[in-house]
Amino acid sequence: MQNIHVEYQGAPLDFQGASVLAKKIAFENEMQQPTIMSWHMHSNNSMAPYYEGANADSWWEKYGEGNGGKLEVRVGDEYEFVMMDTNGFETVGQMPLRNLSDDSGNQYLCYTPILGRATNQPNAEACIVLDGWLADQY
Repeated sequence: MQNIHVEYQGAPLDFQGASVLAKKIAFENEMQQPTIMSWHMHSNNSMAPYYEGANADSWWEKYGEGNGGKLEVRVGDEYEFVMMDTNGFETVGQMPLRNLSDDSGNQYLCYTPILGRATNQPNAEACIVLDGWLADQY
């Protein structure tokens, strides 16, 4: 896997700014459609993907490389991203799934053909509570 370290000299970046910069760097290094496969944030040791007991210093990198990542972009000393090029992958169009939250803030993954588009309230017939095993469709 190729590694690039970007020394960013501007105002401190938040995650959104760092991820945009990482995608820009990946694009400049011949990735036509750069996508973040995994990431690590040093200050709070957060990472994605996450699972209980994973080593935050290495799991995100192993996951990214093992699932198609070809470029690691380190932004300053705070963020690291493993990127892959999704150019050439087929798209599935619009998924019949959407994410909703109930009044208590619980998040759900809902199957739109059963739920319908007229409501934004999750129900037991069409929805399941989001947890660490279900994909967030945002």
